[in-house]
Amino acid sequence: MTRPNIDFDFLSSAQRTLAIEIDTIQALAHQLNGDFAAACRLLILCEGRVIVTGMGKSGHIGNKIAATLASTGTPAFFVHPAEASHGDLGMFTSKDVVLALSNSGETSELVTILPLIKRMKAPLISITSNPHSTLSRFADVNLHLPIEREACPLNLAPTSSTTAQLALGDALAIALLEARGFSEEDFAFSHPGGSLGRRLLLRVDDIMHSGEEIPRVQADTPIHLALLEITRKRLGMTAVVDRDNRLVGIFTDGDLRRTLDQNLDLKQTAIAEVMTRGGATIASGALAAEALELMQSRKINALLVTDAQQQLVGALNMHDLLKAGVI
Repeated sequence: MTRPNIDFDFLSSAQRTLAIEIDTIQALAHQLNGDFAAACRLLILCEGRVIVTGMGKSGHIGNKIAATLASTGTPAFFVHPAEASHGDLGMFTSKDVVLALSNSGETSELVTILPLIKRMKAPLISITSNPHSTLSRFADVNLHLPIEREACPLNLAPTSSTTAQLALGDALAIALLEARGFSEEDFAFSHPGGSLGRRLLLRVDDIMHSGEEIPRVQADTPIHLALLEITRKRLGMTAVVDRDNRLVGIFTDGDLRRTLDQNLDLKQTAIAEVMTRGGATIASGALAAEALELMQSRKINALLVTDAQQQLVGALNMHDLLKAGVI
């Protein structure tokens, strides 16, 4: 290696690399044909799993394609072709569909297992840049990559080819997603730990305070006892209910400030005289994200949860939403 040139035009190099890869993606888009649709039909009718395999850089791309398929409604996993020859071929069944990636189509580790894949009659989809390669000829469907050159100036390092593989894998995954009618909620079930999962799956019932944790007093309770209830339950407010536990109002710190301005007797005045009637509520079973939207739109920090009969069943505040990761 020669001594590195720290004055090299790095920006021009990057722009040249991206331009070559953009040209490759555009060429790929223009030459897609019925083979792509045939591959999609094999994948969507798969009764088992999609097994993605590839060696070296193609293997890294294949791993990502498998992850994308699995998270968008097409069960899939990656198998290293070298490991397949040493026992992992036992993961393959005739109900699976194999998606094999190799730029040359002659990767020895892949070629070794091709006869065995055919013997078990598992459909094989190949992604190669050589339509006359061994892999292409073994495949039920070959998806051709129109790679004129790698972005590497030596035309050696896999760059344009791996970019095209990844883009084609994404195209397969999204086409299948759309054909299945895969929804945001379906996506959330595959990503329960992410922000989307929390937004679409978490219900107020999962995070609300219930039972004895709910701050509540009856309408004839003196203000000073209502303040003790607020202090004990630490939600910054208390619900006001009738004798059948139906919500009639709410008393918050804002109500308290207005009450103090009136110089009322806190031990003699009933909470019903100073509470906010009704108050903001949300139905049991609603999404936690709906509770957040309601609290933000009303500019409030706490919310009461009621059932279909207006019975008080829970309470939550902004801190509960923050703790649950909804915010």
